[in-house]
Amino acid sequence: MAYVAVKGGGQALRGTGGALEYLRTCKGESSLDSDAIRHQLRLLHSRVISEGGIFHPELASLAIKQFHGDTLEAAFALRAYRSTVPRLVETPLMDTSKMRITRRISAAFKDIPKGQMLGATNDYQLRLMRMDMLDESPEAFKAVAKKWLCNTREVDIPDTFPKVLDELRKQGLLPAEAASHNLEKPFDITRQPLVFPVPRSAALATMARAEQGSLLAMAYSNMRGYGDVHPTVAELRVGYVPVMLPHLITGELTEIGEIEITECEVVAMYEDTEDAQQQNSKAMFTLGYGACFGHNEVKAISMAILDRALQKGMKDGPSNPSEDPEFVLLHIDGVDSMGFCSHYKMPHYVTFQSDMDRLRTTQNKQNEAAE
Repeated sequence: MAYVAVKGGGQALRGTGGALEYLRTCKGESSLDSDAIRHQLRLLHSRVISEGGIFHPELASLAIKQFHGDTLEAAFALRAYRSTVPRLVETPLMDTSKMRITRRISAAFKDIPKGQMLGATNDYQLRLMRMDMLDESPEAFKAVAKKWLCNTREVDIPDTFPKVLDELRKQGLLPAEAASHNLEKPFDITRQPLVFPVPRSAALATMARAEQGSLLAMAYSNMRGYGDVHPTVAELRVGYVPVMLPHLITGELTEIGEIEITECEVVAMYEDTEDAQQQNSKAMFTLGYGACFGHNEVKAISMAILDRALQKGMKDGPSNPSEDPEFVLLHIDGVDSMGFCSHYKMPHYVTFQSDMDRLRTTQNKQNEAAE
């Protein structure tokens, strides 16, 4: 095989960046504002924050703008930024029961403590194109919020909402919640490699920043027959959870801010569960859990379904792909998947020359044999 020299191309490479910037600016009168991206592309923004694995709304807007709305590239940039930031302190476990709710529903019960809270969603709207948004004037745009505020009556919303699962636990239909001091230290996927078998916390952390489409595909495979998890959403919450840190002087936990998350708890088919207090086996519902940054309902539900499937696979051995931790966890990360796929665009001149040499040699031998 002859050696193939690779040189030059620097000017062309620099030109690609200029062409990209030209496409971003050639048809617009003004640059996209970070707040506009955050609020008008709210769900896209939440997806990038979740897959980037860092709650930084301003940088998420910048990443979306910089990479032309490519969620995978934007998440890649956020993770790269995160790797440069020192870790100063770890927060205690966050209590999602203290979430400041913006949306809260249950598919298990019509009436739940303090009621259903539908919030902002497309779930109950027709999926029809709104042609009036094609040419939306600044005046019409501002009038929407004004009209909403004028028509909204003041409602006394509770500071916190009880968990739906608490009632099922009171009735003995779910296992008791583990005490915080009995919980194992969470697996840090940013500092520890996934060496299987891994604990449940490693699976949850991996899924929390996984690519939404990958999670959905894996969960859908289980729902439609390659598995048997057909859950009921006990509670789906969207809201803001307080972040607590010890005060520097008093040591008391003090709220330093809040982050938006989506949390989903699903109830699946019951099975025999060991009751530590009664020392016997008792049939109870099984649970799946999902939580991620931002407003990402499909991702949280998919994560909860896969959590239940993976628990089953870890306990009894996987009977389908969605129950196999190694198969699931190594194929749902969008940044990893994109990197491997994109590397095929890089030069493979030498290896392809080798492939051509082997093919020609094989063809020559076939021709000789045919003669």
